[in-house]
Amino acid sequence: MTQKAILLIASALGALSVMIGAFGAHALAPLLQATNRTDTFETAVKYQMYHTLALLAVGLLLFRVEHPALQIAAWGFFIGILIFSGSLYILCLTGVTWLGAITPIGGTAMIVGWGALFYAILKAL
Repeated sequence: MTQKAILLIASALGALSVMIGAFGAHALAPLLQATNRTDTFETAVKYQMYHTLALLAVGLLLFRVEHPALQIAAWGFFIGILIFSGSLYILCLTGVTWLGAITPIGGTAMIVGWGALFYAILKAL
């Protein structure tokens, strides 16, 4: 993934975090409250935003450091957002509970991203 792609994806995911959070707080509030999924939805939005900021940091770090582990970090954060937050969004909107089984895969990808970021900083700076 190029540095430009990382920064563009982070920018888009940041905007989506705000839009999805606002949509959930307003338009989806009755549905989320009726299904007791408000906390789950908020967790998905928070993790999306946190890892969007991490992805942005990786993209900015690439201005100074070129290390292959930064690519792993970027992919880990991106895939983690898609699987972790995505599965929780779908769970909240559809009630399909088996998606909870794949949510930890997204969490694992996020952990891999943080580990790769740690390693890249340790070795490159």
